[in-house]
Amino acid sequence: MWYLLLSGLFVIVLLILFLHMPYSKTKKEFNNVIENRVKSMSKTLEVFTENDMINLPEPVQKYFKKCGYIGKPKMSYMKAYYKNVNFKMSPSKTIKIDHTQCNFVKRPERFAFINSNLYGIPFEGLDSYDCGMGRMKGVIAKIITLFDQRGAEMDRACLVTYLSESLIFPNAVLQDFITWKEIDSTHAEAEISCYGISAAGVFTFDEDGLWRSFRTNDRISVSMDGSERKAPWSAIVEDYHQSNEIWMPRVVSSVWHYPEGDFIYFNENGSKILIEHY
Repeated sequence: MWYLLLSGLFVIVLLILFLHMPYSKTKKEFNNVIENRVKSMSKTLEVFTENDMINLPEPVQKYFKKCGYIGKPKMSYMKAYYKNVNFKMSPSKTIKIDHTQCNFVKRPERFAFINSNLYGIPFEGLDSYDCGMGRMKGVIAKIITLFDQRGAEMDRACLVTYLSESLIFPNAVLQDFITWKEIDSTHAEAEISCYGISAAGVFTFDEDGLWRSFRTNDRISVSMDGSERKAPWSAIVEDYHQSNEIWMPRVVSSVWHYPEGDFIYFNENGSKILIEHY
């Protein structure tokens, strides 16, 4: 009897140690992808010029100028970091997450790593858009895959998410896979087409030229159990700050516009985003 109790206790101790050790297979997978992408690319030496703006809608041109990009180096990719973000897995379940992502310019590629816990057990997520394929994977206890969502709707959702973030690293805006149509002095429609699929949305700017929101109908809300729901989706920019003489978004949240009301599922608590250009 004592042998069984001691053996059980030993297994529990090993499990606790494993769950709290810094190693993470999911994080390593994320880091390896980013490292390999960066190694295989050549960094541009170009700067943003007035000529780059010629074919862009007037509010987008105003955004480039207002934020101070003219004359500054063009980026090849960007990294963004969030800490202690409120993430609503459902209207009744909110967790705190740390979110790290990397978006590349020359092709629409986006990778994000999420670190959190569920009831004290490590919970990690890996979102990716790679070679036209979207994926959202959740891993609990570091080794157990809780969900792994893929498919045509996920491909489109990841593509339009890349589009929604393009003004954060605006060299992406100048690439051939994004086309623009002016609506009025504070709105512009953008369409992204790549790998045989397209998605679109509308960017809204304030009177000063700062980007304030992006809204699209080309995303499907997918719950953890895989159920899908169609609804408009928005990214909202609530604040800006100046970094290296560039005005950058400081607080960004994500919202589903359901018929019964808006559901702010990402960053309802206004956690600040740190953006780095490379």
